[in-house]
Amino acid sequence: MRKKLTVKIGVVAFACIGLLLLSAIPAFAAQKKVLFRCQHYANQSLPIIGESVVWMAEKVKEASGGEINIKVYDAGKLVPPMEIFEAVSSGQIESGIIVPGFYQGKASALTLFSCIPFGPEVNEYLAWYYYGDGKELFEECNQKYGFNMVMLPVFMNIAETSGWFTKPINSPKDLKGLRMRFFGLGGHVMEKLGVSVSQMAPGELYQSLEKGVLDGTEFSSPSIDERLGFHKICKYNYYPGWHQQCAIIYLAINKKKWDALTPTQQALIEMCSYASTMNSIALGEGTQGKVVKENVEVRGVNNMYWSDEMLATFKKAWEEVAAEKVADDPFFEKVYDDLVAFRAEYQYWKDDAFLPRNCDK
Repeated sequence: MRKKLTVKIGVVAFACIGLLLLSAIPAFAAQKKVLFRCQHYANQSLPIIGESVVWMAEKVKEASGGEINIKVYDAGKLVPPMEIFEAVSSGQIESGIIVPGFYQGKASALTLFSCIPFGPEVNEYLAWYYYGDGKELFEECNQKYGFNMVMLPVFMNIAETSGWFTKPINSPKDLKGLRMRFFGLGGHVMEKLGVSVSQMAPGELYQSLEKGVLDGTEFSSPSIDERLGFHKICKYNYYPGWHQQCAIIYLAINKKKWDALTPTQQALIEMCSYASTMNSIALGEGTQGKVVKENVEVRGVNNMYWSDEMLATFKKAWEEVAAEKVADDPFFEKVYDDLVAFRAEYQYWKDDAFLPRNCDK
């Protein structure tokens, strides 16, 4: 009897140990794998713009042990570039790469969370977004206008050049009548100066220049522009990028899909998007000098710097555009005033902390 009792106890104990072992398997092993189709507005092969999103997707997959897979699609594969916002919001696709300035028609304040003319550089913009009110105001914007998305910074475009032209621009009158692709609020500035402005996806720009549909264009930083071949047609490239000293680009995820993730999964994606943003800044800053040098020495480009007159003209026109936007939209005013106030305080640091231009030469 004692022997049989011992055997029974052993069987029960073994069964209990088995149940305990099964319950100790990490919770994520029982989680269903997550697949987010992610529509990009550009191609994955494009420097920084494409590379950064691919880098982020790979890190998410690696950090999650393959549990979360963000599959990136080249421009137009699922939906056209200018339809990504609506496709993600409606749930047609799970995620996409969003440039808020493309969607000013949905809310004029959107572009303030990406870039503004004569706006902050990378460090100042990130400071406002993460340690000022930027992030909270962006979330308020999304709720106010019913955008059914969570948007996380995924990469930053560093300072851009402000235009590729087929001839020099020596005075404001040289801009009148030109047909250009020009982005965001900077496009409104150019319109005030007599330029006919259009928005085009990157894949359309070279052909439009080649066929004479456009007289010039701006797009991004030198290493990105070089890949698109603007230098083959336009030999005058103007600095600085007064219209975009930097830009924050976002990974947009459908709100319902985001809410279905566990808190751990959400935190993992947030951390990878943050890391991707930092990586893109280093990548962007680390790859421009060689291209700028080769534009002159190899590609026959004239690197031009805007005159004081032209910069003053652009700034005056921008101040007029900003005043009009503030008057038209109370929420634009709220965000803009907050950013201006942050910059005024930051200026105390900026004035004393950094070397002036060219003083190290």
